[in-house]
Amino acid sequence: MPLHAATIFLSAFLLFLVQPVLAKQILPWFGGAAVVWTSCMVFFQLALLLGYAYSHWAVSRLAPARQAALHVALLVASLAALPVIPAEAWKPDGAANPVGRILLLLAATVGLPYFLLSTTSPLVQSWFAREYPGSSPYRLFAMSNLASMLALLGYPFLVEPWLASPQQSVAWSWGYALFVAAAAALAWRSRGLPALAEATPARAAPGPRPGAGTMLLWFALATLGSVAMLGVSNHLTQNIAAIPLLWVVPLAIYLLTFILCFEGSRPYRRDAWLGALVWLVCVMAWFLADKRLQFEIGWQVAVFATGLFGVCMFCHGELARLRPEPAHLTLFYLVVSLGGVAGGVLVGVVAPLVLPGYLELEICLAAVAFLALVVNADRPRPVIAALCAVIAFTSGALAWRVEKFTEDTVLVERNFYGVLRVKEALAREGDPETRYRSLVHGAILHGEQWMAEKYRRAATTYYKTGSGIGRTLLAFEGRAIKVGVIGLGAGTLATYGDADDTYRFYDINPAVPRVAREQFTYLADSPARIEVVLGDARLSLEREAPQGFDVLAVDAFSGDSIPVHLITEEAIGTYLRHMKPGGVIAFHVSNRFLDLKPVLLALAGRAGLEYAYVHEKGEDGGTTSDWVLLTRDKRFILQPSIVEVTEPVAPQPGWRPWTDAYNNLLQVWRE
Repeated sequence: MPLHAATIFLSAFLLFLVQPVLAKQILPWFGGAAVVWTSCMVFFQLALLLGYAYSHWAVSRLAPARQAALHVALLVASLAALPVIPAEAWKPDGAANPVGRILLLLAATVGLPYFLLSTTSPLVQSWFAREYPGSSPYRLFAMSNLASMLALLGYPFLVEPWLASPQQSVAWSWGYALFVAAAAALAWRSRGLPALAEATPARAAPGPRPGAGTMLLWFALATLGSVAMLGVSNHLTQNIAAIPLLWVVPLAIYLLTFILCFEGSRPYRRDAWLGALVWLVCVMAWFLADKRLQFEIGWQVAVFATGLFGVCMFCHGELARLRPEPAHLTLFYLVVSLGGVAGGVLVGVVAPLVLPGYLELEICLAAVAFLALVVNADRPRPVIAALCAVIAFTSGALAWRVEKFTEDTVLVERNFYGVLRVKEALAREGDPETRYRSLVHGAILHGEQWMAEKYRRAATTYYKTGSGIGRTLLAFEGRAIKVGVIGLGAGTLATYGDADDTYRFYDINPAVPRVAREQFTYLADSPARIEVVLGDARLSLEREAPQGFDVLAVDAFSGDSIPVHLITEEAIGTYLRHMKPGGVIAFHVSNRFLDLKPVLLALAGRAGLEYAYVHEKGEDGGTTSDWVLLTRDKRFILQPSIVEVTEPVAPQPGWRPWTDAYNNLLQVWRE
């Protein structure tokens, strides 16, 4: 019994620890997009499904001796994949949809080890049932979920702050080698045990195979639990940052409900959790539909974490209630895993192709309410009426969300990197000369243009002449300059260009240049030479010859979800290689939740650069902006136009400098 428990605990711990370890390492390669986590989850769920399918096949088709020999051989072969560090050759080299590349990268890096970890829980439970006939193996399933949750919650607090990314992979690989030894010993020990059917006592002979209806219900419950977890993850990471803490919290809640529901019958009380579900689903739907609550991030985290817990308790509690006898446990796990994969594919692959915006969570809530009605179809009329009311409320909230989402919208486009919308409105009702267009990425403004001929070349929003970047570009007025811009947006900065200037824009999202050219005129109106480079800016700059920029605007932090790899010591080194001696790097750091100014102050000190923080106040309801200027040229920082708007920044001497291997967004969280 101790060896069974220890092997399952270690395998589950490693199974879920490797997810944030690898996802964080490849996140910078794909522009820091929040959807990288969803794509990784699709791979991990698919590998889990293959592991459960292998376990079901091995238990039902192979004799104990052959089963043990095959599994030991695969365990030994998997050691060749260590250490699990992604190869540099997998870095993307273009702007194609990266989902396929992420799946192949993970398969090459950790495919076989992850597959074998995935087989452990059902296989070891099967071996346990054969060695201890009549004992229930489902508590081992609860133990595996406990280990998984400990790994996930331990990562952002115990692993990430202390170990650099390569060290995390090496430490994980040593743990995996220990697991191989334990699992191989257990597999070899199982070769002499009787088959599961033979080990089952006569008084507990296995019942009939579960019917199609039961398996369909297993599948639906598992699918909606997975969709809810990934939908909440997307909702949180799109509004804040693609960081492990916000990845692992929804997944840890998801696993906690498995632990509670499969540990025993007491935590899941159908009536109590059904009543909670009615209220929680309605509150979540309200928070999704009401735009006034969009940036109340404390309430958002609390409501969606609590709501996810309630939804998953319903889904997993019903799964535990419908679980079969141990003789059919591998089939049960196979169907549940298939539902998890289906949820991942729906959120990570299907939704970006068929839904105009992030609506999958709203649809999931309505589907959960409908499934609750199906499961409770035999309950009294008041219960049925309450569930019908929830279905109506969630459907109405979805319709309201769609209406508000498309209000004043002339274009919507969604892809791997998010949702782009072009909105058009009048600043003054009835005055056509005040018509303007806005480019919105998710919920964040990425540029705005007046449409009237006499106003349309005016710099607006974060890029006005009084902003940090505006003052920087005007300081070079009268000289032919080359400007690099990371983040195209609507192309507003091109309005500063003169005929002898070059503006080189970098953008990872292939939809942005097309929208900027088709829906806005900044690029077409600019007399400067305009160049657009598709792909992640950091990777593009690493591959290019020195560009000789006079100004480099790093405009990737105005959204609330930030690409951290653009604000590290290595990133600063890459930028400096492309700068002229007197050049200026301007970081746009306007952000609701994160204060990045001390990070840049520390990086400037490490690189020996001068530093100025420029805050532009939004007068009369205008857009405020925060820019940090770094340069080798102290004379630039001391210009009156810069000095008069520079504000002090308090240093944080106790902080470790951010590097590609280390960063800590919890440090910069605004109180």
